[in-house]
Amino acid sequence: MKKKIVVAITGASGAIYAHLLLKKLNQLKDQIAEVAVVMSDNAKDVWRFELGNDDYSKQNYKFYAKNDFMAPFASGSAKFDTMVIVPCSMGTLGRIAGGISDDLISRAADVILKERRKLILVARDTPFNLIHIRNMATVTEAGGIICPAIPSYYSKPQTIEELAMTVVNRVVDLIGLQNESYEWMGI
Repeated sequence: MKKKIVVAITGASGAIYAHLLLKKLNQLKDQIAEVAVVMSDNAKDVWRFELGNDDYSKQNYKFYAKNDFMAPFASGSAKFDTMVIVPCSMGTLGRIAGGISDDLISRAADVILKERRKLILVARDTPFNLIHIRNMATVTEAGGIICPAIPSYYSKPQTIEELAMTVVNRVVDLIGLQNESYEWMGI
């Protein structure tokens, strides 16, 4: 069955992860029914600053405004089965953990959790304070998956993009898409 996926992009550092995930989902489009995207204003600023472009506006996906509570994925009846927040700011994590649905990102996350569907938060901050850790525990206990943007080095990445793809490929695996990527075979 093809996946219906929400990709939310917040203003945490790590726009490269969102950029590469959107590219990867486009490559895997035969496994996907729909991808909907919502970005915070800060996410747009961070994307321009870190990536030096505004290519988010050129993606081949439907974008929704951060306060568009009429977006289909603001309701469980739309049956989006997965939501990825990439990168996920600690503020967004805190609002989700606290059940505060003050924008489309936190509302959609709340919907995904209440419907017992897959919520993946690509947390991007360091170090974590105790509040962050408790918020991660709360979201995990509610059924979410915390996937920190911590790259791996087993595949011996040679570029920043290859390094970031180690996180993106992990996210794609968590979504449940068939994906060719590095697999650990031991030493």
